[in-house]
Amino acid sequence: MRQMNLLAAVVFLGLVASCAEDHPDPTKAETASLILTNARVYTLNWDEPALDGTVMPNAPHDEGGWHPDAEAVATQGREILFVGSNDDAMKFKGESTRVIDLAGATVIPGLVDSHTHIFGLGALLDQVNLVDVATEEAAVALIVERAKSVPPGEWIVGRGWDEGAWANRYPDKAMLTLAVPNHPVFMDSLHGFAGWGNQMALDAAGISAKTEVPVGGEMRLGSDGQPSGLFLNQGVEMLRAAIPAPSRETLTNQFLLGIRQMAADGYTAIHDAGLDTQQMSILEELEAADKLPVRVYAMLSLRDEELIRKWIEKGPDTDTDSMLVTRTVKAYYDGALGSRGARLLYDYADQPGHRGISGDGYGFNQELNAEAMKAGFQIAVHAIGDAGNREAIDILEHVIKENPSTARNRHRIEHAQVISPDDIPRLGQLGIIASMEPPHAMEDKTWAEERLGPERILGAYAWRSLRESGARLTFNSDNPGSDHTIFYGLHSAITRQDKNQQPEGGWYADQRMTADEAVRAYSTWSAYASFREDETGIIAADRWADLTVMDVDPFVLADDNPGAFLGGRIIMTIVDGKIVYER
Repeated sequence: MRQMNLLAAVVFLGLVASCAEDHPDPTKAETASLILTNARVYTLNWDEPALDGTVMPNAPHDEGGWHPDAEAVATQGREILFVGSNDDAMKFKGESTRVIDLAGATVIPGLVDSHTHIFGLGALLDQVNLVDVATEEAAVALIVERAKSVPPGEWIVGRGWDEGAWANRYPDKAMLTLAVPNHPVFMDSLHGFAGWGNQMALDAAGISAKTEVPVGGEMRLGSDGQPSGLFLNQGVEMLRAAIPAPSRETLTNQFLLGIRQMAADGYTAIHDAGLDTQQMSILEELEAADKLPVRVYAMLSLRDEELIRKWIEKGPDTDTDSMLVTRTVKAYYDGALGSRGARLLYDYADQPGHRGISGDGYGFNQELNAEAMKAGFQIAVHAIGDAGNREAIDILEHVIKENPSTARNRHRIEHAQVISPDDIPRLGQLGIIASMEPPHAMEDKTWAEERLGPERILGAYAWRSLRESGARLTFNSDNPGSDHTIFYGLHSAITRQDKNQQPEGGWYADQRMTADEAVRAYSTWSAYASFREDETGIIAADRWADLTVMDVDPFVLADDNPGAFLGGRIIMTIVDGKIVYER
């Protein structure tokens, strides 16, 4: 396979060394901490592709396709010391230098998951995993199995069933109650916008037909007029709130479980979206104890008013190089498309008379959001529907016009999932970043057009349209709502196909990304989204030693065999010059 043809790579390196290699200065007596040799290094230290994806002339790309632009990287402490040829890299070898022969593995700038929920990932790894479970019967069977090892009366929590795919056949309490009568059970959905429980859980929560449903929520009733056990959008909190709060020790252990998994999956940094007071306290404690293996860019939950006011008084972090940096507020503006909570400009195609929920109806505090903007915080607004996105953009634009300095805060729309063609250009004009999840498009494609109709779907998951309008992008997983592996993310972005490589040719393939764009969206562009473009995102001397090593070449695979992405593996993850994961 061409990605393993090292001879061709070496020949090409001789042609591009002048632009990619940092020539060592023989007068310097610098010694490397670590040297990676015999690698396929893509520095991304060339001009970004054009808005239509066209590769720039100075990229390591020719008629034969992509080639690495270096073959070795040397680090010294926390920074990159040298990138270039094997021979020149070895000039920095000292007695204590560790040299690793990567035998043709690929090195790219450190991966960033720019929208994730690590406490949730840790909980998923610690709870009953319902991801990819296709039926109610299969989900209940997993709970039955877990109940065998849980004392009667204790809660059992599962998470991961797909509220979008199940929307026309939502479960109720009947089967779950019959199968697991002696434990209260809560079954959270993939994205957290739907949940169901058994009768014991309803009793524990004190829920009856007379229980008041929160604004923006729904409690389904059965034919007998009693709660069916199924809750949607804000209504999920009615059941979720009854679950005994995990101890601080449990939360800490779950976070560490999740963050270590991210390190093993190649990520050198994550943006944790929607942190509350207790979660922030745990992160601060872990940072103080030097226990964060991966950089954490904290996004405070706007719903935690006490926490937000505390940080408004304090002001956002101005540093970028701490392992924990806090300068963003995560706001929730509307619900999810799968549960029909996303706010649309016109009725849902498959539910006339219904347009979803947003704003005050979804707990959005516009005044507090404006205060945080004026205090210098980056705002990251969850917006899914075309009306939700328009209103969220309007809100950001209003504050920017009143206070022009707030435009420098690189505000973000999280998901930016369905956007009216009239609104797509506004993101670029206002400098708003579209923070998006390629896997969501592949997971939603089986039902999204039913919700939106054939015209509105054209503005959904519209990565290329956003790029061509001048908007900046960053890609992520929103885990545990989606599989966060980079190979799935890149495959989704580049092919617009699911894990079964369907549909043939890609789903609305005109919105595909190139390999250059997709890799940047998980690295270079994500660095920009966290104000770190001067420290990381490319492999060059004096940049942070944040590197991801994998056993496939994403640039070559995109042209030759994109299906092989899904078999890729992470070989090594280096953060701040330290190897935090090694296969």
